[in-house]
Amino acid sequence: MEEITKLTTQQTELIHAIDSVWVALCAALIFQMEGGFALLEAGFIRSKNVMSIIAKVLIDIMVGGLVFYIVGFGIAYGKSNGFWAFGMGIPTGDLGLGLTVSNSLFWFIQMGFCIAAISIVSGGVAERMKVWAYFLFVAIFCAFIYPLAANWVWNPNGWLMQRGFNDFAGSSAVHALGGFAALAGAIVLGPRQGKYNADGTINAIPGHNLTLASVGAFILWFGWFGFNPGSTLAAVGKWELIGKVATNTFLASAAGGIATMVYTMLRYKKIDVTMVINGILAGLVAITAGCNLVSHNCAIIIGLIAGIIIDIAVVAIDRLKVDDPVGAIAVHGVNGLFGTVAVGLFAEEKGLFMGGNADLFVTQLLGVSAIALFSFVSSYAIFVVMKKTIGIRIKRREELAGIDAVDFGVEAYTSFE
Repeated sequence: MEEITKLTTQQTELIHAIDSVWVALCAALIFQMEGGFALLEAGFIRSKNVMSIIAKVLIDIMVGGLVFYIVGFGIAYGKSNGFWAFGMGIPTGDLGLGLTVSNSLFWFIQMGFCIAAISIVSGGVAERMKVWAYFLFVAIFCAFIYPLAANWVWNPNGWLMQRGFNDFAGSSAVHALGGFAALAGAIVLGPRQGKYNADGTINAIPGHNLTLASVGAFILWFGWFGFNPGSTLAAVGKWELIGKVATNTFLASAAGGIATMVYTMLRYKKIDVTMVINGILAGLVAITAGCNLVSHNCAIIIGLIAGIIIDIAVVAIDRLKVDDPVGAIAVHGVNGLFGTVAVGLFAEEKGLFMGGNADLFVTQLLGVSAIALFSFVSSYAIFVVMKKTIGIRIKRREELAGIDAVDFGVEAYTSFE
């Protein structure tokens, strides 16, 4: 009997060890995606504001990570009434998720999701928002807005979890949430100087370094293979699921990039590489919700649709006079919404197009709509209050001269030889 008990204990410890290594590696990949955000956003903006975007991504990590530890994680994964919970730090008890890793390691991977969501916002408000106002918004977003959405979606008692809502790795809880918060910020801040003319015409403000943006996109693409497969939260007994998720992630991203390449060639008679980058990211965002439920072929279809949606959405948002320097709203907001709804259409067992009924589709549509509306309304209210109190936009002189030189006293590129 003692031998059986000993073997059982050793087996359990081995499972915990293997799963912990897997989740830790995936969490590290997710964390390094912040470098991708920094380079992508820096490349898509003007050289005079590069240091400001780097500073904002650093704030995402430092401030966002700390407040998510202090209060955010407890709101997300404490004992929920279906809509919210409350707790401080990292709880020591069972979270009801069937974890085979420690609560601390689960906090770390979830922290990566949280700071990814807020990093979406930094791109949408780039080149014109005050650093300290952004600092405050990051603290509020990571302490309350993201944790509440995570509570609804992933807490075992969350109201969307109870309805059968499927957002495997965060098309809605991370990407749509961040995208619609970015939309609110861009509207309240207003466009950059010189972006729109009085007659309604639009002036393109190209990024200063597309090589930098491309490297950032590759880092994000690589990190997504921690983001999605890591959401299995275990390796033992889940090798088939991990393989399916990883394959679907790649297929959708490649299809997204190809669709955008072909679409821009047909529409503009030239391939728009910057849009192709966003097409790849759009495919990644769109597949993130359903990478565990859709077939490989349907993953390609989802990516193809996302790759076309991205260009249409970017153009439509620009025509609405909403200035989004990096395309964050279209990539994450619009395609996060589409990807979540696509689960209800293409899921292998319950998808509307795969022989199922409308139940999952309705649940997916309801869930992502609630998250998008919550994110936009709450973020809009916070931005408006800050605008009327501490102010959120830099002065015209600073914007024309460049935030780096005025606020940081240093530029990303010097003339020293």
